[in-house]
Amino acid sequence: MAKKVKVGIIGLGFMGTTHYGIYKSNPKVEITAIADVDAAKRKGDIRKVIGNIGGGDNSKPLDLTGTKTYADGMELINDPNVDVVDICVPTFLHCQYAVAALKAGKHVFCEKPLARNVKEAETIIAEARKSDKCFSVGMCIRYWPEYSCARELYTSGKLGKLRSATFTRLSPNIAGNAWRNWFMDGKLSGGALLDLHLHDTDAVRFFFGRPRAVTSFGVNSRSSDGAMDHVITNYEFGDGTMVAAEGGWAAARGIPFEMSFQIICEKATVLFNSAGFKVYYENGKVEEPKPANPALPTGWHEELDYFIGCILNNKRPDKFITLDEMLDSMKIITAEQQSANKRKTVKIKY
Repeated sequence: MAKKVKVGIIGLGFMGTTHYGIYKSNPKVEITAIADVDAAKRKGDIRKVIGNIGGGDNSKPLDLTGTKTYADGMELINDPNVDVVDICVPTFLHCQYAVAALKAGKHVFCEKPLARNVKEAETIIAEARKSDKCFSVGMCIRYWPEYSCARELYTSGKLGKLRSATFTRLSPNIAGNAWRNWFMDGKLSGGALLDLHLHDTDAVRFFFGRPRAVTSFGVNSRSSDGAMDHVITNYEFGDGTMVAAEGGWAAARGIPFEMSFQIICEKATVLFNSAGFKVYYENGKVEEPKPANPALPTGWHEELDYFIGCILNNKRPDKFITLDEMLDSMKIITAEQQSANKRKTVKIKY
């Protein structure tokens, strides 16, 4: 039998249980440990887990037979039977767990956002650079089939010069969906700006490189500490193109989750929304690209499969995102926060 990578997951919220299900379906992985402060979750009871998009059946308990359980994530990190620490705890805890796991000689996959602020992100990345283990962050949109395909089309030159691009990510209100309602505490989560909108900020970086400046407008309507619950940003590249993104979780609870983009180029327009993924060429031709690997239907599946593959092949996981790009996106989102607060354009300091 081929060697399996032994994974320990810290945090069984929406993303932790999502990762659990993906790992369980991966023959290259063995889940050897789970850590969560909730005693019910440590027994496999995930009925209280709620997400804002997709997700599995949380009415069925997890079968944790043979899986070591911990109330303290640090104990899991020190478990010699864990090769990979998968961090799915609230954002404000990412730095302490990621740094501890790297210092303990573990491979580390950290959910997004990488950290609560740039200083913490720099601390994690500095530790990752010193480590000989694999490290990555869950910027799953870079791996999402439609986004990945659209970027390949754009960077190939097939679409011609960019004219404009818009990215949208709108969630229903998620108040009360998580441990101690931490999403709605701006000091802990950074609000929708950092926790949700960051995906599209990073997509802009992924598609088009480093923007020079941002002009952002945001409102606080649900979160504490003045955190942005809805934001609209224009990214300036200095070449006359218009690139913008909108994101938020201020809408009513019954609103369906939406993620979409439209990229308008000289030769074609690429559109992804709830109706599908299509490329409309100026000559009238319409294409509907299919995912490259149907066995990996979401960016979550792709990113975790790729990460495990890198570990097995003793390879740095830098095909989809590098350490520098992780830090770039944190710096861009910080500039967006400053722009929205000051109500003026802010140049990004890389």
